[in-house]
Amino acid sequence: MPNANLISQDEINAILWKACDTFRGTVDPSEYKNYILVMLFLKYISDVWQDNYDKYLEQFNGDQERTRKRMELEKFSLPEGADYYSLYEQRNETNLGEIIDKALEAIEETNVEKLEGVFRNISFNSESALGKTKERNVRLKNLLQDFADPKLDMRPSRINGLDVIGNAYEYLIGKFAAGAGKKAGEFYTPPEVSLLLAKLLDPQPGERIYDPTCGSGSLLIRCAEEVGDPDYALYGQEANGSTWALAMMNMFLHDISQPRIEWGDTIRNPMHLEGDNLRRFNVVTANPPFSLDKWGQEYAKTDPHKRFWRGLPPKSKGDYAFLTHMIESTYIDPNQNGRVGVIVPHGVLFRGGSEGKIRKQFIEENLLDAVIGLPAKLFYGAGIPAVIMVFKRNKTDDSVLFIDASREYESGSNQNRLREEDLDKIFNVYHKREFLDKYAYRATFDEIRENDFNLNIPRYVDTFEPEPLVDMVQVNIEIQNQKKELADIEVKIEDLLRELGLDE
Repeated sequence: MPNANLISQDEINAILWKACDTFRGTVDPSEYKNYILVMLFLKYISDVWQDNYDKYLEQFNGDQERTRKRMELEKFSLPEGADYYSLYEQRNETNLGEIIDKALEAIEETNVEKLEGVFRNISFNSESALGKTKERNVRLKNLLQDFADPKLDMRPSRINGLDVIGNAYEYLIGKFAAGAGKKAGEFYTPPEVSLLLAKLLDPQPGERIYDPTCGSGSLLIRCAEEVGDPDYALYGQEANGSTWALAMMNMFLHDISQPRIEWGDTIRNPMHLEGDNLRRFNVVTANPPFSLDKWGQEYAKTDPHKRFWRGLPPKSKGDYAFLTHMIESTYIDPNQNGRVGVIVPHGVLFRGGSEGKIRKQFIEENLLDAVIGLPAKLFYGAGIPAVIMVFKRNKTDDSVLFIDASREYESGSNQNRLREEDLDKIFNVYHKREFLDKYAYRATFDEIRENDFNLNIPRYVDTFEPEPLVDMVQVNIEIQNQKKELADIEVKIEDLLRELGLDE
């Protein structure tokens, strides 16, 4: 029989989404998402700390000194007065925003190895974001009260090992992405697409996993979950400071305690290095910004890591800059099974110029493993269909698998989504590398060369559906029947007009 005291995913999601009412209509969602998510993080670590404290206090027969020493070994330390409950007790103070900011600063300083910089881009005392003092105090008091809901008790004993808090965090990120328009692509990859990439890349225990444009970290988290073992190492980099902070909190809420997520521009300043060289990884995955203008071509010309030896991408489209960086970040030794899974716009498959030369080089090096066309409207803020490209260092033949999965999905009014059966079909066809009429084709190197290294999917997967043959005899019969029906109707109309004396 289920425990009625355990928190449910739907309950926590509903409470958190309702908490957003504090800001709706007065603060832009791109701003208030940070306040909601930071408060969720603070409430979570406060509940975990209190739960552990109570457990050790009982274990040590009420000895507070021994309990506090044991608490120093926990994942997070909470300075006195900086926990959620202390802030809640001060919810009527006139300088509430300042009080919250000082608490977050104290938490960051006490947990500097894990949380340094995580709260630097957010201020609960910001007039420009939250309004003047009186209005700001009301909003922050309401926010604290929303999180005081008894159902929002995040103690491990209430959660019972379920990842409802991590799921709730990503639920909120997804909801915010739905209203963020084009900006959503900066921090959010739909969960079904993240899951598909993780399954395609099949990360294994002991492997290094890297996302150079990690956003809020969902792709890395899906890959970590796919390993099914705590023996992995996650690395990431994110250029946007606020989004980097979301990623760090997301990692900790999913109980990933040692993520190596750096804040900075991956092309201009890659931060995962070993000595003077790029760090190498088994798995590299990303959803980079589509066709980014001003991506840093001027830096790439003198790149100290010599990533762009195949050629310089055009300065107005950064797709191949990210692709090149990702491939150059994989282990070169085939035994290390270096592989890349990346989401790109369709133009990457066929654009010419310097992009065409780099694409040709990738194929001649036998790095490209698969091209998978996705449905339109999967990504918030981008209605165009996208493509997954998979690259491998240890291919056993020179073929490339093309999959057109663009027509199989669940349709939505604003966004489409991949269903479980759609994901299974893509993955199974990819794994078997099989030909499937109007869906998948395995092309040889020679076939791709004959197409001048153009990877446009319709060149390889024929999805043409012939129009059904028209039975002209049947069509003529239907026309004659309709003519007879029309003549009968006209006679009836004339009879009615005559009865009404309107036939003249």
